[in-house]
Amino acid sequence: MTEERMLTRGAAAKRAGCHGETIRYYERIGLLPPPPRSAGGHRLYGKAHLRRLGFIRRCRDLGFTIDEIRGLLRLADDERGACVEVRELTLAHLASVRAKIADLSAMEATLARMVADCENGTHPGCPVIEALSSALGVSPENEGRRGSEL
Repeated sequence: MTEERMLTRGAAAKRAGCHGETIRYYERIGLLPPPPRSAGGHRLYGKAHLRRLGFIRRCRDLGFTIDEIRGLLRLADDERGACVEVRELTLAHLASVRAKIADLSAMEATLARMVADCENGTHPGCPVIEALSSALGVSPENEGRRGSEL
């Protein structure tokens, strides 16, 4: 049996593409099991830790929350294979991502309209400031009246 090469936290972080403090955080919140320690008390990380760190990092890159990752890890660790549950969790996350994309698209359209009004010079003053102020019903005409209500 060959001995597994163990890495210090710094070396594991470099290999996993994250910071050492990130590894400590994942250990603290239970996403990463505590590693064995050397005779000098240093944490030593092996292949299983690196695989798990890679899994967590990819999940984070895809926007999964810590709780969602915790659920995915629980399912991944389940030897019975919970593909249906993983699919359901992923579908829920996909729906959330799509909702965020729709919100961002609406924001983009609003901002583009505001900038276009500004570039066209069709409005006196600053149309961006007007648009932002009108969101609360405040405009230069009624600012004095509404100002005390805000």
